[in-house]
Amino acid sequence: MRGTSQVSLQAAEARFEPVLRAAGAQASTLGEQLFALVDALDSSGSLRRTLADPSVDGDAKARLVGQLLAGADPRTIEAVDGLVRSRWSADADLAEAVEHLAFHAVLASAQASPGGLEQVEEELFTIGKALAGQRELRRALFDDKIGAAGRGAVVDELLGGQGAPATEILARRAATAPRGRRYVATLDHLSDLIADRRNRQVATVTTATGLSTAQRARLVQILEQSYGHPMQLNVIEDPHVIGGLRVQVGPEVVDATVLSRLADARRRLAS
Repeated sequence: MRGTSQVSLQAAEARFEPVLRAAGAQASTLGEQLFALVDALDSSGSLRRTLADPSVDGDAKARLVGQLLAGADPRTIEAVDGLVRSRWSADADLAEAVEHLAFHAVLASAQASPGGLEQVEEELFTIGKALAGQRELRRALFDDKIGAAGRGAVVDELLGGQGAPATEILARRAATAPRGRRYVATLDHLSDLIADRRNRQVATVTTATGLSTAQRARLVQILEQSYGHPMQLNVIEDPHVIGGLRVQVGPEVVDATVLSRLADARRRLAS
């Protein structure tokens, strides 16, 4: 999402964040109501185009939103009202923006409890790690033939009745409404959103052998100095990883050679 749409989304986030913080654990309800709207937008191109059309009167779009969300929390309706009055570069960006706020609402509900967001982060990461060598299972979580209910049942089996409420909501949503994304890709996206809420970037480290506490600390230091942001380290052990170490930060992959050069450069600068 770029240009006008990105500006509109940032404004919507700024308006919605105080609402989410005030809502506390109830923010998950707002999130689920927003997910329902995403489903409606995805299933109706005419609805999506109407609500994203800048030539349609804002009050008219607000009335339509009120009808669509009849019985929903007023805070949800207010958030969507602001979205449909904004400008979007493409009508698909509106649906993406609603989903974005929905994800943040569920994460905010977890963040309302001490350690809650960190728990969700760890649980989602654990699910992704469990799927790493399970190609057929990953395929099942994206298979239209299985259907949303069937994919949701697969996630329920994965969770085994464990995990935080927000983890369950997000893990099931990633399967039942993939919106063109692979399951693990949605988990990665959620990891980035969690990092954003914690004002941290996420580095996923795949290593042939485990990292010691000192090695983790050193790697975090190098990455934080390189990227200029606090860094959250997620470590996956895979004996088949080439070169013994693979680091991914967002879309960027950093190999061990690059990390070594960065460390060497800093040592020379410090000497």
